[in-house]
Amino acid sequence: MNVRLEARAVTVVPDGSRRAILSDASVQIRSHEVHALVGPNGAGKSTLFGVIAGDVRATSGTALLDERAIGDYSARELARLRAVLLQQNAVTFPFTVAQVVEMGRAPWARISDEEQDAAAIARALADADIAALAARAIPSLSGGERARVALARVLAQGTDILLLDEPTAALDLKHQEDVLAVARRRAREGAAVAVVLHDLNAAMSSADRVTLLADGRVVATGTPAEVLTAERIEAVYAQPVDVFPHPVTGIPLVTPRRA
Repeated sequence: MNVRLEARAVTVVPDGSRRAILSDASVQIRSHEVHALVGPNGAGKSTLFGVIAGDVRATSGTALLDERAIGDYSARELARLRAVLLQQNAVTFPFTVAQVVEMGRAPWARISDEEQDAAAIARALADADIAALAARAIPSLSGGERARVALARVLAQGTDILLLDEPTAALDLKHQEDVLAVARRRAREGAAVAVVLHDLNAAMSSADRVTLLADGRVVATGTPAEVLTAERIEAVYAQPVDVFPHPVTGIPLVTPRRA
């Protein structure tokens, strides 16, 4: 499997600070894989995500896209190679859902034709389960519906690298599963998918590889079962847990241990 995105020994120290929020962190995002970044609040997940997306500049270390320094790409080049879903995606103007999703095709202006654009938009609307909302104005939607519109815009971009920062945070159970299913399907089709998750069970069931972070450092990288052991989760999260196989699927489940 090809390594599409890579961070090598990346450290990030914010301007005016002496404290690193990411220290000597390395990760590889490969084609045909869903790679989950997990860890407690403040662990450095979103900072590492920003580095591999090209939106956060590393103080030291290297971020690469297809073995080329990510800082060497123009914004338009990056937009044609990778699509990024951020945690906050505020749209306050009364655009329709269809208009917002169509914005995802902007990097391909004067390159793709109308038929390609229409097909990408239609697939994105279907994958995000918002085709029925296409004519609705964004301000009229619920928070979860807006989150799905933001996802559809990213999917419509038509890149084979997807970077999704907490894509399930505002969604109900069905649509959480739908989003993760889309990520898995795109990976099976050859995409490299990186996703920041708080739900360890979602990482267990949906990711091919997991990178666990704590205090700005990478604790472990590997398969979900290798990384998310009870002992390691307890050490990182300061919460006793049990990890046991699901009685039907056999996929490990993480359950907090309660008195």
